[in-house]
Amino acid sequence: MSFPISSGLLDAVVLSVLEQEDAYGYRITNLVRSRLDISESTLYPVLRRLEKNDFLTVYDRAIDGRNRRYYAITPAGRKQLEDYRRDWHVYRNGIESLLFSGGRQ
Repeated sequence: MSFPISSGLLDAVVLSVLEQEDAYGYRITNLVRSRLDISESTLYPVLRRLEKNDFLTVYDRAIDGRNRRYYAITPAGRKQLEDYRRDWHVYRNGIESLLFSGGRQ
């Protein structure tokens, strides 16, 4: 069984991938797909949404005579990632409480 992945969770995952270093779309896609069962085309709308919300910046770099589009996390993106991580801990703890102890503490 597979659980649906929300857009907020995908945003958090992409921001966390870019927290360490800038990357191009195909690389980001491969890193995420190595852990989550998502289609290859799923992440490009996520990248556009994050850019639109000023959580990412985009620049081109010439590689072997072709331009490759790179994504970089912004300070606002780092702040958003902190918020996502805080929310994730609360969410995860609540779900685990229900799944493993029926909500009893």
